[in-house]
Amino acid sequence: MATISNPTYLPPTASFDAMIAATQSLSGVVDLGQNRLWGIVMPGAWTAASMTFQGSVDGVSFFDLYDDVATPGTFVETTWTVAAAQMLVPAVPVRFIGIRWLKIRSGTSAAPVAQAAGRVITIIGVP
Repeated sequence: MATISNPTYLPPTASFDAMIAATQSLSGVVDLGQNRLWGIVMPGAWTAASMTFQGSVDGVSFFDLYDDVATPGTFVETTWTVAAAQMLVPAVPVRFIGIRWLKIRSGTSAAPVAQAAGRVITIIGVP
C-alpha cells in the first residue's frame, strides 16, 4: 500500500478574472482553456444578488446554464446564493464540463441585478 506524503495535495489550479462593469449585471467572457470551474472568489464588495452563469462551447454563442440538482428531471437555472462579499464559493466541477467560455451574471436571467460599482470575480479552475 502506497503512503501519501502530502495528504493536503490539491490539483494545480489556475485563476481567471471576470469583470462586471458598474451598472451592469453580466461579466465579460472568461476563457477557461482546458480548465473546469472549481470555485469563485467573491470581491470585497457585492451588490446583494444571487449568481447565475452563461456558457459557450465556441466562445461566440452564450446560453444560460441549467441543471437538475434540486429536482432531478426538472431543469432550472444554475443559481448560487451569495451570502456575503469576499468569500470563496466552491463549485461542483462536473456541472461545468465542456464549458470552456463562461460569463457570470449578478441575479438571474429573469431578474438581473446591476452592480453598484465594477466588480472583479476570480474564477479558480482545475485541469
